[in-house]
Amino acid sequence: MTLPQDIERLQSDMRAAVREHWKAFLIEGILLVLLGLAAIIVPPLASLAVTIFLGWMFLISGIAGLALTLWARGTPGFWWSLLSAVLAIAAGIILLWQPIQGTLTLTIVVGVYFLAEGVATIMYSLEHRRELSERWSWLLIAGLVDVVIAGIIITGLPGSALWAVGLLVGINLVIGGASMVGMALAVRDT
Repeated sequence: MTLPQDIERLQSDMRAAVREHWKAFLIEGILLVLLGLAAIIVPPLASLAVTIFLGWMFLISGIAGLALTLWARGTPGFWWSLLSAVLAIAAGIILLWQPIQGTLTLTIVVGVYFLAEGVATIMYSLEHRRELSERWSWLLIAGLVDVVIAGIIITGLPGSALWAVGLLVGINLVIGGASMVGMALAVRDT
């Protein structure tokens, strides 16, 4: 088989799998939309939940990483692996011990990310305005929106820590859930 045939077969298999389980995708999509709407309605609670979830993720991954690092003591990079595991454990403990301050820190990181992403997108659009002709302006607009969002989040600190992370997670869940619902409904009748 050639690569195009392999890709076509893989796409066909994926369509068949989604079609066979379209109800599961529909239920998951609806659940994600509902959770996203809840996060949008009560963003402080969602922000706190995200912080606590990340705290547990760091703590569990750090403990697992520490155990595996100590188990494979003779491998190259032992000290770097040990440092990484200890940092993950410390980050998890801090986020779980002080979730409100952790939410503030996560909000700062999100604000800086939007700022950096916005500036990079603006520079990218300006760099490619000849090649992309009239479409470069959409990249410029996206970059400017990112910078505005960053400005709102950063200038609103510490108050924006109450809503920023939860609202953004909620929006992401609604969009992701809606796309799953749309996909499930589209393959249901095929």
